[in-house]
Amino acid sequence: MLFRALLALSSLTAVRAALKYKGVDWSSVIVEENAGISYTTTSGSAQPLEKILAESGVNTVRQRVWVGPRDGNYNIDYNLKLAQRAKAAGLGVYVDFHYSDTWADPGHQTIPSGWPTNIDDLAWKLYNYTLDASNRFAAAGISPTIMSIGNEIRSGLLLPTGSTSNFYNIAQLLHSAAWGIKDSNLSPKPRIMIHLDNGWDWNTQKNWYQSALKAGPLTTDDFDMMGVSYYPFYNSGATLSNLKTSLTNMASTWGKEIVVAEINWPTSCNSPAYSFPSDLKSIPFSAEGQTTFMKKVAEIVAGVSNGDGIFYWEPAWMDNQGLGSSCESNTMFSWPGKELSSLDVFAAI
Repeated sequence: MLFRALLALSSLTAVRAALKYKGVDWSSVIVEENAGISYTTTSGSAQPLEKILAESGVNTVRQRVWVGPRDGNYNIDYNLKLAQRAKAAGLGVYVDFHYSDTWADPGHQTIPSGWPTNIDDLAWKLYNYTLDASNRFAAAGISPTIMSIGNEIRSGLLLPTGSTSNFYNIAQLLHSAAWGIKDSNLSPKPRIMIHLDNGWDWNTQKNWYQSALKAGPLTTDDFDMMGVSYYPFYNSGATLSNLKTSLTNMASTWGKEIVVAEINWPTSCNSPAYSFPSDLKSIPFSAEGQTTFMKKVAEIVAGVSNGDGIFYWEPAWMDNQGLGSSCESNTMFSWPGKELSSLDVFAAI
């Protein structure tokens, strides 16, 4: 009995130690603070969000970068301010380039205003933009640990030029973006990530990477990480079992570091638009459910060769608690900004 208990403890410790990156996306914190939102711990103590995150076990924060947003939110200057706060709190920074003036996701991948559309000119612009942005971080004394060249680019990036109707263009753009980072003044160099959604769908991941790498300009030496989004409320096929299969196959096929770059679980979801996956239906919609779900996914990631991390998407976005889903709330803070017990899961994974 004692041996079994020690073995179980040893296994748990191994899982905890396996995740190098335990993170959240906190992109909207300055927007929220400007709107009057402030954050408190579970005990009610008012603290800056970065301090609450760090004390809960978060070690890296993810930040989206937009090229030319109309209001300036999420641009390079915004992100440098945010990254300085993260650095001061002892947090690593993961920069998520959207390569757009607004949201970039499977349904939106719009070329920034004023950028060329010819593939050669666009690739050159992308290289120089990424180089300049990387150098801005370096000049500010920020050394991001991860940089993602695009966000959820299953449908391509910088459309229509970089659509999946032409994987050569996609490959050329990603190669150019990667070398904008590699040629920068950043030292040490960050890990370079390619990020797709539907991480549970192995066929999607396989076909996309096979097509992109076969096209020519992009090589496996250009990037270090494969990131995936894993949301349980958009498709009943998003089972834990399918996620495990997909991530395992990705790691064994390409040998890259594997990260779940976006993930959520609801605390309230009265009328979900889609049926939840079969092997997740027993998990409640609550802070306790968030903890259970995160531990289950973390166990899968930790069990994959080179499984490196997990990032919860926007857990503190109080003015958008549904986070784009049909659920009422997926945040790890209750209105108007009180930490839920689930945030402490990062100390346990």
